[in-house]
Order: sequence, then structure tokens, then C-alpha cells
Amino acid sequence: MSEPRTVSLDTLHLLAAALLCGERGWPVIPLVPGAKRPTGHPERACPRTGRCAGGHRTPEQRATTDPDLIHTAWAHHPYNVGIATGPAGLLVIDLDMPKEEEQEGAPDGATSFKALCERAGQPYPYTYQVRTPSGGRHLYFTAPRGLRLKCSVKRLAPNIDTRAWGGYVVAAGSTTPQGAYEVAEAAPVAALPAWLVALLTESAKPAEPPTLAPVLDGSKAARTALERECAVIRAAREGGPNGRNATLHRSACKVARFVAWGHIDRRTVEEAVQAAGESTGLPAAECRTTIRSAMEWIVANATPREVA
Repeated sequence: MSEPRTVSLDTLHLLAAALLCGERGWPVIPLVPGAKRPTGHPERACPRTGRCAGGHRTPEQRATTDPDLIHTAWAHHPYNVGIATGPAGLLVIDLDMPKEEEQEGAPDGATSFKALCERAGQPYPYTYQVRTPSGGRHLYFTAPRGLRLKCSVKRLAPNIDTRAWGGYVVAAGSTTPQGAYEVAEAAPVAALPAWLVALLTESAKPAEPPTLAPVLDGSKAARTALERECAVIRAAREGGPNGRNATLHRSACKVARFVAWGHIDRRTVEEAVQAAGESTGLPAAECRTTIRSAMEWIVANATPREVA
């Protein structure tokens, strides 16, 4: 007679985390132990057999709240827990930390989100929050009924992504080599504020991009720098280190030095750079937050320079 299989405490802990999500009505998927990617095969390697006999089933389609299926999946394997946000009726705002390749002084997601709330004249939302191993935060919200919100990357502001239909988040209780995902605020999950819904659903491209007004004040070097950087911003495209938001932040930092040196008025710079950013299709709120964070960092840290 074979010995009964021993189940580790880590496995039991993760099983409990998965069951708790299921009880909340949040469909879960198993993630690779110690990692953030789903188990199973990618679509390109789908055998089209078994559960995929009728076509490849994505992690979102495989997600479940069934306690029996959860017990079967997690009974003997320490899988991390993923929550399929769309089927769960959730929109999760991911406040991330700056990446190593980002420019020094780039704001983290929490700073960008606080600035976004201030700009909108809205309070910081009180809702269920999970602290990530990197030091970021996941803010959980119930998505508005009848509106199928999709995931977004930096649409709200730098280092702020959202997870909804087509995505998932790592649930509290999961661990990676960096550390654990832990509940940071055990509050009820709040409804997604209407002002955030508006920002996530507004047209990505203005019907008529704003026109830059002539710059009449400031030193010659400052005017030249502003005009040059606005041209760089308008030429930016989506994605990567040279994408629209990264370019906006980098160019705003360059021109902000002239503001710090007293060569040009801050309002003049912000209005011109804002118009250039919006002309690329970036949301107005995202532009304002990016410009403000760049401006405040450079103005506070720029080295003194003699006026030419």
C-alpha cells in the first residue's frame, strides 16, 4: 500500500487563496509556481485535443470559481493564483514602479495616480488593495455593468496599467522570487469611479489636434529648445522606450531645465508641450500628469546656471 502524498503548507496556503477568490466570484487560473505566467500551452503550440478539442482555450476561458476544480488543480501543486479580471467583473489598476531603463526621475505609478486624482479634483479611491513584491499596488474596482473595458498600458499615466477583459492579475497569497503579493487594504471592492471610466473610454485621438501657439517669451535658446522638443513629441509613435508617453516625459524634462534656470515661463512650456502631446493621441489627463511629474522633478533638482 502506497504512502499518502504529503501536501506542503505552501500548497495549502495557495489552495486557500484560490478558494477565497472563487468564493468572491472571481474566476481563477493556476500560474506557474513562483512565477506570474499561466500554466498550460500557448495557442501556437495547442494540440487541439482534450479541453482544446473545439479550439484553443485561453487562460481567461479556463478560469473557474468551481471549488471542486480548484481543489483538483491546487491539491498537490503550489501554483500561484491568477484572477481573470474580465469574467470576475473587475477592473484592476496596476500602480507599477519605474523600470531600470526609464529616465531618472520618472514617476512611479502611485505618484502618477495621486497626481491624476488631484488634477481631476477627486479623492484617492478607498478600495481593496494588494501590495506587489516590487513595491507597487493593485487597486481593485468593480467594472461598470454593460461596459466591456479592456486592458490598457500607460493610458491613464506613466507606470499605470489596467487589467480587465483579456487580462489577469496575480492574487494575494501568491509569491515570486521578489516576495509575496499581500493584502494592503482589506476594504470592500469599490465601484470604478465615473471619472476614471470616462478617462478609459474617451477617444484616444482628438478629432482636431490642437495647434501650437507661437512662443513669444523666454530666451532664444529656450524658445528653440521648446520648439524642437515639441516637434519630437509630435513625431512619436506608440510603444517602447521611444513611444509617445516616454518621449513626452523625456522632452518635457529637457525643456523644464530652462524653466528652472528662469529662461522661460513654466505655463508657456506646459501649454505648448501639452498641445504637442495631445496631438499624438495621448489623453489630455495622461499628458498633464506626465508633464507635471517631469517639470516638478527637474525644477526641484536642476543645477544652477547663469543666464546667457
